[in-house]
Amino acid sequence: MNWFSELNPVIQALIATTFTWGVTALGALVVCFFKTMNAKFLNTILGFSAGVMIAASFWSLLSPAIDLSEELDYVVWLFPLLGFVVGGLFVLVSDTFLDKVLKERRNNKKVDSLKRSILLVSAITIHNIPEGMAVGVAFGGIASGIPGMTLVGAIMLAIGIGIQNFPEGAAVSLPLRNEGFSRYKSFMIGQASALVEPISAVIGVVLVLWIRSVLPFLLAFAAGAMITVVARELLPESISQNKNLATFGLLFGFALMMVLDVALG
Repeated sequence: MNWFSELNPVIQALIATTFTWGVTALGALVVCFFKTMNAKFLNTILGFSAGVMIAASFWSLLSPAIDLSEELDYVVWLFPLLGFVVGGLFVLVSDTFLDKVLKERRNNKKVDSLKRSILLVSAITIHNIPEGMAVGVAFGGIASGIPGMTLVGAIMLAIGIGIQNFPEGAAVSLPLRNEGFSRYKSFMIGQASALVEPISAVIGVVLVLWIRSVLPFLLAFAAGAMITVVARELLPESISQNKNLATFGLLFGFALMMVLDVALG
């Protein structure tokens, strides 16, 4: 871990988001072996990811945003509140727009499968932008010496995002396969949907290092985006088949993140 802590924060964020992309690729690789995913397995890992991301959103992003606002002599709650709301609205508005477009295209029989597939990939790709930025902001915040930001917290945030990227990769590749794409093309498009995460992570790191005065807003923005992803995507999907498995996964993920970030961070 020492070698990793000594790296430039941009390199740290790139390594972390390379991991999140890699898990997406593993999820997309499912298309080469299966036509569907086991529902119980999916419920458990989505619940676990939700727990990790909820805990990380507070201890690794929102709480440091509040502490930094106090350090900068801002109104303590103002920028964290604005960032949290704007981050949530960004995910909500973009997802709602893409859901609406997808629904309209599905109801339009004149639109061919390629266009539907492009829209599906676009929805997942845009969904990945705030996730990558959240990782970048976390590592950039550590380098900036923000109180409450820890390396363990940033790593666990990346792990949580990576785990939930596994079903996302499958969610892209499997429908593409059903649309008639080859296994190779379905896999390549599925894994490519997460390539935006390293790019947005670098942007997040640069913003944090260069513009300290808006850090409380950026940290809270990432937290709001994460919570909205959990509420809108992970939790509804995780309880669709087995509520108990999803709940146990969430509790374990939250508890693990809390112990690692608070006790060890």
